Amino acid sequence: MRVLNHLELESQMHRSGMGTAADQQREALSRAAPEIDVVTSPWTDGSMPDALFASWAYGDDPLVDYDIAHLNMAGPVSLGLARRAKAQDIPLILHTHVTKEDFRDSFRFSNVVAPALGVYLKHFYSQADLVLCPSEYTKGVLESYPVDAPIKPISNGIDLEPLEGYESFREATRAEYDLDGMVVFAVGNVFERKGLTTFCELAQATDYDFTWFGTYEEGPAASKTVRRWVQDPPENVTFTGWVDDKRMAYGAGDVFCFPAKVENQGLVVLEAMACEKACVLRDIPVFREYFEDGHDCLICEDFAEFEDALARLEADPELRERLGKNARQTAESHGLDEIGAELADTYRDLIAGH
Repeated sequence: MRVLNHLELESQMHRSGMGTAADQQREALSRAAPEIDVVTSPWTDGSMPDALFASWAYGDDPLVDYDIAHLNMAGPVSLGLARRAKAQDIPLILHTHVTKEDFRDSFRFSNVVAPALGVYLKHFYSQADLVLCPSEYTKGVLESYPVDAPIKPISNGIDLEPLEGYESFREATRAEYDLDGMVVFAVGNVFERKGLTTFCELAQATDYDFTWFGTYEEGPAASKTVRRWVQDPPENVTFTGWVDDKRMAYGAGDVFCFPAKVENQGLVVLEAMACEKACVLRDIPVFREYFEDGHDCLICEDFAEFEDALARLEADPELRERLGKNARQTAESHGLDEIGAELADTYRDLIAGH
């Protein structure tokens, strides 16, 4: 079996959760089902320009052959590949990493664009023979559009190996960013949807060092909220920008604070859990689906509960340790071996029923 597992704009998406998810799908398949031949580019010469030139100059087919198309983006190239798959009766899987709900509060004008995006996504995903998504929550969102295709939740999983050795980064990273005491931290792109305002207001209300490890937009695409906080942060907040190794964040930080408003799963939460960090999360459906308040995290409904959770974790190192150890077990239950086996079975079932 040959599977096209494709992420449009992959070179630009490597710093995003979508890029991580696609990488983990491929790694999971290589571990659990090495007999499946996975190709990541649809182009015979590796790139669209080279393939189209060869087609024009020599009459070559610009596209490789494959038995299943598994597409991770909803862009124009993916739309063309989806239509080709339908025309040639190739089983088509469309993977949901973006909904109109989680597009809001991301970039400038994203809230204006979100309704039109929802209309497009409804039609795009409805082409699929199967839609994959990371959670039951996301499945419910797609059903509300409604998407006219079968929908199956599969966890994005977590690759534990690249996080090994995070402890060795602690001292150097804390020294680099002048961090001390119990460091409250977040990881990922700096968006209001990720809880930026809550994160900064918590910093203003407390004395802990807060650090957000991740890129932020400063150009025309930046939202007013991101510009406001990044350009004039509270005294105890550091925005690091891109860091070369994410283990720097998980080594330096003590409490992972992620007051995201909307998530389809939250890969960075699983990464923090894999590093045995106590996690403080907003009470949203997907976190209730995957995590348990008081067992592997603390889930907070409002600002006062976030403040209280941080105070409890500072006062009780044993609570931090217990939550972190349980969190590690949760992360291990999302390991890539299990995810790869589930993906491989999904491919086989789709071909058998096509």
